[in-house]
Amino acid sequence: MARMKFLCDAERCIECNGCVTACKNVNEVPWGVNRRRVVTLNDGLPGERSISVACMHCSDAPCMAVCPVDCFYRTEEGVVLHDKDLCIGCGYCFYACPFGAPQFPQAGAFGLRGKMDKCTFCAGGPEKDNSAEEFRKYGENRLAMGKLPACAEMCSTKALLGGDGDVIADIYRQRVLTRGKGSEVWGWGTAYGKPDQKPAQAAPKS
Repeated sequence: MARMKFLCDAERCIECNGCVTACKNVNEVPWGVNRRRVVTLNDGLPGERSISVACMHCSDAPCMAVCPVDCFYRTEEGVVLHDKDLCIGCGYCFYACPFGAPQFPQAGAFGLRGKMDKCTFCAGGPEKDNSAEEFRKYGENRLAMGKLPACAEMCSTKALLGGDGDVIADIYRQRVLTRGKGSEVWGWGTAYGKPDQKPAQAAPKS
């Protein structure tokens, strides 16, 4: 069984926020909640990099460990989901998550934050697949339709990869092996001909 994972290639991310917009539009995310966000490191300095961050669907998720009502569960594909009907809005998961994935629609004291919301890997929730109730609470269940998460599909540079962890690792490994090798890999030769192909010489003028 596939283990679903996200991976963001910082060498490709251009901070366009297309992934953020796609997530909010497809899933009709509540106002004030961002299931996905783009973080820029060393902004304006040499070596600046941007990465798209959301729930990483950890194999040993700390949010699951601290939830007092056990509203979190893991699917067969390794996606970490939660049951909003069980959530009491305590905020423990927010403090436990190193990625800041759990979000709350309201700011307030204990029990007044509202039901927690987070990235679902576009896999819905415990309700029936693609039902109106599931969409209202968790957004679109794209995995049940045989599709990838909206954020990964919308990424214009394919910096954000989502899917089977082993497949994603192979894609990223191949990128790293061929990255930065010079013009013979990413230059004009690759786009318009073989790297060892020399441009045709212009005929001498008579």
